[in-house]
Amino acid sequence: MSVDRVLAEARHGVRRYTAHETEVARRRGALVVDTRTETQRAEAGELPGAVVIDRTVLEWRLDPKSDARIAEAVDYDLEIVVVCRQGYSSSLAAESLRRIGLRRATDMVGGVEAWRDAGLPLHDGPADVRR
Repeated sequence: MSVDRVLAEARHGVRRYTAHETEVARRRGALVVDTRTETQRAEAGELPGAVVIDRTVLEWRLDPKSDARIAEAVDYDLEIVVVCRQGYSSSLAAESLRRIGLRRATDMVGGVEAWRDAGLPLHDGPADVRR
């Protein structure tokens, strides 16, 4: 099994959002989760309205049954859009969230680079970082 196959399986049958669709989803109440590193965020800018959660603790922060969950993780029907730099690791992260029951978890095609290319705003911070 290669990483390309794992990625294809993670994306199979999933409706991934464009940058504009991600912004529309955020406005209707979806939780947009930025998993980029601090360095990546400093270089490219912060995603407006996103919650920053390190990939290493993502499942624990978003599982409604976890003692380590964030306040927004209220139920398994929460719409979640995971965003990374280019849209690869976010696909794997969203698939992991679906595996723990967050059935509406998806990700953004092309990541923050696609957001920037679509002319959508980024800012210098501060970010809403959840540890």
